[in-house]
Amino acid sequence: MSRRILEIDTTPFGDQKPGTSGLRKKVTVFQQPHYLENFVQSIFASIGDTGGKTLVLGGDGRFHNRTAIQTILRMAAANGFARVVVGRDGLLSTPAASCVIRARGAFGGIILSASHNPAGRNGDFGIKYNISNGGPAPESVTEAMYAHSRTLRSYRILDEGPEIDLSQEGEAHLGPMTVEVINPVTDYADLMDTLFDMDAIRRLLAGGFTICFDAMHAITGPYARTILEDRLGAPEGSVINAIPLEDFGGGHPDPNLTYAKDLADLMFSPDAPDFGAASDGDGDRNMILGRDMFVTPSDSLAIILANSAHLPGYRGRVRGVARSMPTSMAADRVAEAMGLNSFETPTGWKFFGTLLDADLATFCGEESFGTGSDHVREKDGLWAVLAWLNILAARRESVSQIVQEHWMRYGRTYYTRHDYEELDSARAQELMDELRGTSLVGTEFAGRPVVLHDDFSYTDPVDGSVSHGQGIRIITDNDARLVVRLSGTGTSGATLRLYMERHERGPSNLFNNAQTVLGEMIYSARTLLRLRERFGTDTPTVIT
Repeated sequence: MSRRILEIDTTPFGDQKPGTSGLRKKVTVFQQPHYLENFVQSIFASIGDTGGKTLVLGGDGRFHNRTAIQTILRMAAANGFARVVVGRDGLLSTPAASCVIRARGAFGGIILSASHNPAGRNGDFGIKYNISNGGPAPESVTEAMYAHSRTLRSYRILDEGPEIDLSQEGEAHLGPMTVEVINPVTDYADLMDTLFDMDAIRRLLAGGFTICFDAMHAITGPYARTILEDRLGAPEGSVINAIPLEDFGGGHPDPNLTYAKDLADLMFSPDAPDFGAASDGDGDRNMILGRDMFVTPSDSLAIILANSAHLPGYRGRVRGVARSMPTSMAADRVAEAMGLNSFETPTGWKFFGTLLDADLATFCGEESFGTGSDHVREKDGLWAVLAWLNILAARRESVSQIVQEHWMRYGRTYYTRHDYEELDSARAQELMDELRGTSLVGTEFAGRPVVLHDDFSYTDPVDGSVSHGQGIRIITDNDARLVVRLSGTGTSGATLRLYMERHERGPSNLFNNAQTVLGEMIYSARTLLRLRERFGTDTPTVIT
């Protein structure tokens, strides 16, 4: 049966400006008539000629995912796409979507996710576009989307009819467009086989090495079960909370010590397995733990780089490392020792894309529990877990031994992030404006002279694009840093993030509590920013 293309009149919404990870709002916002359709049409209007092209489509399985996919399929057909590749049941982790875009030579992809944000009927929803290299759309494209969203007067969609059955793999047709439903895990799992010494990991697990991977009832459950249990032989039950649920089981799928508390408690208990890990809502973040050992994301990136010779897919081809500005400088010190490039970029994975494409960097990471490489153009939680298991299999040492040896060789960068969530947005912006409007150079912070106080700007060394206003840096004469920025990933109020670090060397200085070592910096930051006076509290919501 033929399907008519409809041109639906609409009026613009004023709040469809994508952030660092696309457009995120409450589910109820996306459920407004025309809201999703307006933004999808703005995507299609911003990415060039879509005629005859292939689009990849999927999401993290949160509430509204299936409904949104059926709408997007009808719009893709009406806007000229020849084929849409969709994960079975509408599921694709964010790194798997990047993998499929690259493997299929697709024009781009739409990923439905609000990452680590809570889900459910009253939770969050999100949508973002990834370009043909598999990475998030650059600012030039997202700015064009926003411009279109403000002037849009109609959108194109096929008229209603039978929905595409997403539960069955195979091909179906929607008007002139082919819809291909694929196993969401296969392409990604096959890629992992090319990067790591899977036989060594199998031997490690067969020898009694125990693991616990917490999928937090989010997207990585099927991926972790297939790879860790089915392919690598980890005992059944090594992956917990493995079934993706529309509300993530009522939890907050952010893999850190606060929201993955059950796993953290297990890893610091007498019954701890040898290795623990967790991933987030859409599968791009990770937390790594050993017995009685939490590995900070900054240290994890540095340790993977330092041990890259153990990873078969990277031997002899590591060019450098890139990190977001708030991420600690631990990886920089490894890169310097190895004679490699190191880059400091704004927060947002899209800033790594040009460096990876130009072969200037091979590994990259963000302090917000994101680590990855040039295998895709997204951060990748399960990739980081497999990298660690490969290193553990090669070195036959514990997580704690590997971390402590790393500190002995390169020194330890004590690091912490304090998040203040759901703050009054106007007051948070006022704080940032005050910091930008003054200079602390020559004054003291945490008992040391301030030598740099700026608002971080970045010029991409490949395409020359410039990004301003990326966060306040306050650096003292001993390279201790305070970074202050507002997060772009929340949907309620403002999230203020404070990042503090200090580098130490010498055996007697390496094994102390980070919050204690950084205590003077923490107190000085709260005092400098007048947090209690502004917001009524100086107690962070989350400490990582």
